[in-house]
Amino acid sequence: MTLPTPTESVKRSDRPWIILAAVAFLAVLSAWLWFTPAGFWGKLHALGYAVCHQLEERSFCIHGICSPLCARCTGMYLGALLSLGYQAFQGRKAKFPPVWVIMVLVALFGWFGVDGVNSFLHFIPGFTGLYQPTNLLRLITGMGVGLGIGTLLYVLFNRTAWSNWIDLSPYQRWCAFPLLLGFSGVLIVLIQTNHPLVIYPVMVISGLGVLLVLSSVYTVVALMILRRENAQLHWRELLLPILMGMTIALLQVLLTSWLRYARTGTWEPLNL
Repeated sequence: MTLPTPTESVKRSDRPWIILAAVAFLAVLSAWLWFTPAGFWGKLHALGYAVCHQLEERSFCIHGICSPLCARCTGMYLGALLSLGYQAFQGRKAKFPPVWVIMVLVALFGWFGVDGVNSFLHFIPGFTGLYQPTNLLRLITGMGVGLGIGTLLYVLFNRTAWSNWIDLSPYQRWCAFPLLLGFSGVLIVLIQTNHPLVIYPVMVISGLGVLLVLSSVYTVVALMILRRENAQLHWRELLLPILMGMTIALLQVLLTSWLRYARTGTWEPLNL
């Protein structure tokens, strides 16, 4: 495949498809805006509605407003965004992490599974579970899985998008991953303060993180559908697959929300 020159970062043959993708995105966005509850917080909660049960007792609430995601999902999407943002400073490095980092991430995923099952079992009347679940544990385990999601997604994106990806891991230096864990710990401590200056931004960022993470995943899928793996040098060349990814992500959110609303008849949290 011939790569576009720097003066023509967007190929002429892409331009009609970019317009079509933009129109499709605006159409899906309009449908989502029409379908979902009114107001900023209504729209934000609608993003979480597509992926989370949103039970109040398992969410962070302040001044009568609850986060669009439960504590576990909040940690997961915040962890993914934190991981993606942290690795972004490493450029286009796309080698998978060292074995010891993978082992830590697998252990965090296992902890997520155990805590999730234990938390779910407490819905069963009379069942005490292995231990008493808390929102702090849900946040920590969600954050751990989110770091893994962000790590994998960053590597896959760079390996798929760029022709000049670098065969080095973002965690090549021994201190890189422990430093990310440290940032995660600081974020968890800040959230536990339940201070409005922390909680409100966390609510907004985690809610928007649903669309951002899904869009990133579907952008990688779009690159494969278009057969453009390792064919880009500049961000502008990614305009079409990014638009496709955002459209598919928002369409998934819309359809999932519609199915849940059709089943429950309410925008309230799931009745478990």
